[in-house]
Amino acid sequence: MSLPNYFLADLPPEATLSPAIVSEACQTLKRNRTQFLARRTTESVIDLVAGVAAEWLDPGHSFRRLALEQGPSALRFSRPTLERGLDAFFAELTADNLGTLVLQELGHPRRLDDFCASAAERESQQTAQAFGPDLLVHVVPGNIPIPSLMSIVRGLLVRSAQFVKCAQGSSLIPRLFAHSIYEADHKLGACLELAEWPGGSAELEAALFSEADCLTATGSDETLDFIRRRLPPRTRFLGYGHRVSFGYVAREMLSSAGARRAAREAAEDVAAWDQQGCLSPHVFYVEDGGAIDAVQFAAMLAEELARQEAEFPRGELLVQESTTLTLKRDFYRVRASASADTQLWASEGSTAWTVVYEADPRFQLSCLNRFVYVKRATDLDDVLHHAELVQGQVSTVGLAAAGEREKELATQLARWGVTRICRIGQMQRPSLAWRHDGRPALADLVTWSGWEQ
Repeated sequence: MSLPNYFLADLPPEATLSPAIVSEACQTLKRNRTQFLARRTTESVIDLVAGVAAEWLDPGHSFRRLALEQGPSALRFSRPTLERGLDAFFAELTADNLGTLVLQELGHPRRLDDFCASAAERESQQTAQAFGPDLLVHVVPGNIPIPSLMSIVRGLLVRSAQFVKCAQGSSLIPRLFAHSIYEADHKLGACLELAEWPGGSAELEAALFSEADCLTATGSDETLDFIRRRLPPRTRFLGYGHRVSFGYVAREMLSSAGARRAAREAAEDVAAWDQQGCLSPHVFYVEDGGAIDAVQFAAMLAEELARQEAEFPRGELLVQESTTLTLKRDFYRVRASASADTQLWASEGSTAWTVVYEADPRFQLSCLNRFVYVKRATDLDDVLHHAELVQGQVSTVGLAAAGEREKELATQLARWGVTRICRIGQMQRPSLAWRHDGRPALADLVTWSGWEQ
C-alpha cells in the first residue's frame, strides 16, 4: 500500500521544505478549519474519532497493517510491542470515553457547540461557550508515537486546525493516523498537516511558530525553553518537560501469590514501549515487612521480564545504547561480586532485560531499554526522602497496595507532588481523561466566552 501525498510528511526524502511552504500550509489549514471544522458538533467529531479508532483495532485494517509492517524498522520497536501499545491506545478511544473527557474538562457535553450552562451556572444565570485555537501546532517527541496521536485527538475535539511537527524519522504512525482520518472524512483530514524536519531548523520553525495560535511541545526542559523564547508573545504555549516514574509495592501485597502478581504487572510496565517515555518506571520500591522481601521480588521480576521478552521482544538498539547497557551491567556485576547489597539478574546472550537490586534506597535513573532497579524501603516516607532530587519531576507512581492503606499512600504521594497514581501494570496505559503533568487535557487549549444573562 502506497500513501498519497496528502501531507508534507508524505513527500519524498529529496523534497525540500521552505518557510514559504510552511506558511502557506498554515494559512490553508486555517481556511479549511473555517469551512469544514469550526461548526462541526462535538457529537459528530466524537463519532468520527471513535469510528476511526475501531478500525485501527481491526487486524485487517490497511493502515494498521502498514503500521505493523513498517513500524518496527522505522521506530525500532518489535512488532508485538508496537501492536500491544497501539491496541491499548485505540481501545481507549470509544465514544463514551471521549464524551466523558469533554464533560470532565468543560463541564457540559455541548460546551464547544453553543452557549451552555452547568447546574451551578444556571443558578447564577450564566452560560459559557468554549473555543479551540484556530491553528494548534504540536511539536511532538520521537521516542513513542502515542503522545502525537493523543495530541491530534484533543485538537480535533476542540475543532482546531493542526500542524504536527514530528522529529526526524518518526512521522510514520502519526501520518498513518492522519491518513485514516482523511479516508474517513476528507474535509476533516484537510484540517490536518504533518511534517518532519531536524530540530533547530530555525527558518522553518520561525515560519511555523509565527502562524500558531497555541503550541504544545513535549521534550527536554532545554528544548522547551528554546521553543518558548522563540514564540510570539500572543501565542499560548503548553510545554511538557522531562519527567520520571517509579513503582511502590506495599508490604500487604507481598504474599507469595501477591508478589508474583505484582512482579508480573511490573514487568509489563517495564516492557511496554521498551521503557521509553515519561510513564516508564525507573525503580520499584519494595516495602519491608512482607512475606517476600525486595531481593526475592527482584528475582521474580527478572523471571517475568524473561517471559515478556519471549512474547514481546525488545526492539533493536543503536550501538551507543547497547554499549551503555553493557557498561552498566559490568559495573553492577563487579559491585555484586563484592557485596550482597547489590545483586544482578540479566538476560543471557543479549541486553534484552536487566534487573539490579540495591539496598541503597536512593532514587536512580535507569538507562532504560528494560533496565530497572529494585530497592528495599522501610516505608513511603523513606522513599520520598530518598527521591527528593526528583520531587516535582515525577509523572506517575505505580502503586500495589490494598484497602484503606492504598488511599493513605495515594494521598501521601499526591501531597508530595505526584500528578498521576495508578495500579502497577497500568503505568503505560493512562486513561483518556489523564491530566498530563497535572494539567487539564482540553481546558488548557480553549478560550471561553461567558454570557451573563
